[in-house]
This record gives sequence, structure tokens and C-alpha cells, in this order.
Amino acid sequence: MFKAIFVEKDGEKGQKATLTELDDSKLPEGDVTVKVEFSTLNYKDGLALTGKSPVLRAFPIIPGIDLAGVVEESSNPDFKPGDRVAITGCGIGEKYFGGLSQKARVKSDWLVPLPSSLSTRDAMAIGTAGFTAMLSVLALERHGLTPKTDLPVLVTGANGGVGSFAIALLADLGFKVTASTGRTAEADYLRKLGATDIIDRNELSSPGKPLGKERWAAVVDSVGSHTLANACATTVTAGAVAACGLAQGMDFPATVAPFILRGVALLGIDSVNCPRASRLEAWRRLGAAVKPSWFESIARDISLAEAQTVAAEILAGKVRGRVVVDVNR
Repeated sequence: MFKAIFVEKDGEKGQKATLTELDDSKLPEGDVTVKVEFSTLNYKDGLALTGKSPVLRAFPIIPGIDLAGVVEESSNPDFKPGDRVAITGCGIGEKYFGGLSQKARVKSDWLVPLPSSLSTRDAMAIGTAGFTAMLSVLALERHGLTPKTDLPVLVTGANGGVGSFAIALLADLGFKVTASTGRTAEADYLRKLGATDIIDRNELSSPGKPLGKERWAAVVDSVGSHTLANACATTVTAGAVAACGLAQGMDFPATVAPFILRGVALLGIDSVNCPRASRLEAWRRLGAAVKPSWFESIARDISLAEAQTVAAEILAGKVRGRVVVDVNR
């Protein structure tokens, strides 16, 4: 038996999430069984646990889009019992059983062996958020962004998990970073991560002009909507914007002006269906870049029993940085 959060249909449109004990027979098919040690809570997990948005595409299901743990059984020779592994995205916690559980049976294609520098707890302090931030940085680097630029890189949604890691990663690489946030009272937290300037999100969140002053060498945006449109409109000629989230909205109320008059590139970041080669490269870079001190600032731990309460707090915008779920606590 193992503990897990189990979500079932409750009536025609509703759902019910329960912390319960399940038998191994409930586990789906897969070639690797993982003894899960840590999972996380992301914005998408908040939607899944509360039912505020129909992100779950199968019932019943164990939610949790991230997990890290130790291989218990494997029929794939690439993974052996005792190996430390992690999964972010790949449809777990949405279409397939996810990480808010003490045990998982998964497809080996989804698994990433952890760098020796990262514990399973470290991996979940990073999770989908840190992984997405690194994919964004890699995309900007491929576009030609270097720390030699005079202008700062803008990071929106700065107090969130993606924003927090994006700031830390960019600052560590030598970039000047401007953090956009709705919680300017937490400027000390953002400066500790490496932000050189803080702006109120209201500067970007309302309808703006098709083109504005060139303020940013590049942008990592996890907000979408008017914020993304304004970020594109104020990015330097031949700069790039990595779009990886939709906290403000899925719409994109922009014009083509930044793209055809300044050559700004809009780079889409898909952390769920990312090719395996890109996954391995991102985790390699994370293993080399991440500093233990970042976890002290960015991440906090909760128990599996606390997950549903904290999920609601995430949706209410009350959670800063990353939430790591110790599934055995």
C-alpha cells in the first residue's frame, strides 16, 4: 500500500480529491517503478487539485506534474534499482498518474537520470518551474543573447517559480535582470536572487502601444496577455522574448509591429513535450549552475496532507517561489 492524492469524478462536472491509501494494483502499466521521495506544487497542480480549470484529462488520476525518487523496479536496462531519477511534464499529473504519491509506475522515456550534484529534493525544488526557466535561457542563448548586452533582461511573474529561477540563472550568467512583479514589497527577495531592478507589473499589464521604447535585451515571460504584448513592444531590435506561461491570460493582444519593424523573435517554450535531448541538456546545465543557497530562498517543503490547502493558496497568488512536497512526511 502507498499514500497518494487520488482525484475522481464527482457528478457530471465536478471532481473530488482525496488523500488515501492505494494498492499497487492501482498503478498503471510502465516499465519502471519509482519510489517517489518528493513532488511539487505548480500553478497547474493548483488547478488540478481544486478543479478550478479542466486541466485533468483522465479520471481517476493521481495529480502532480513533477516527481523525483529512486528506481524500485525496471525492465529497461538503462535504469537500475537505486538510480535517482526525475520527471517533469510528459503528461504526468494530467493524462497519466503523477507525482503526488509515494509510488509511481512510468514509461522510461519520461525519466531523466539526475546529475550527481542534485539530490531528489533539489530536483523538485527546481521542478517544472526551474526546468522551464532553463529552457527559456537556452532558447535565448541560441538566439544569440550574451551578457555583453548593455540592456537588462526582463523577467515577468518574478515572484513565481519560473520567474525566481530565471532571475537566479540569468544573474549567475552575468546578465542585468529587471524583475516585474505584483509584490514589490518583496523586492529584497528578488534582489537576493540577483535582480538589479524591480518594476511593478502594472507597468506592463494594461493595453499598450504597438511599439515602445527599447528597454529589454530579451524577456522571459510567464504571464502572457497584455504583459507579453508590451514586453515584445519594448524589446530591442533583433532581441528575443521567451514565452512560457499564461498567468495573466492565454490571449495575445499585440500587433506584428515588433516582429516586422524590429525583428523581435517570439520563442515558444514547451516544457511538457520537450524532446528528450533538450531535457537532458537542460538538466545537465541545471546540475552545473544551481547553487544550494538558491533553494534556501526559493523553495519550502510541505507534506502530502498539506497539498490541497497550499494548492488554493497558489491560485490566490499567496505563494512565493517553489513548493516541494515531501510525499513521505
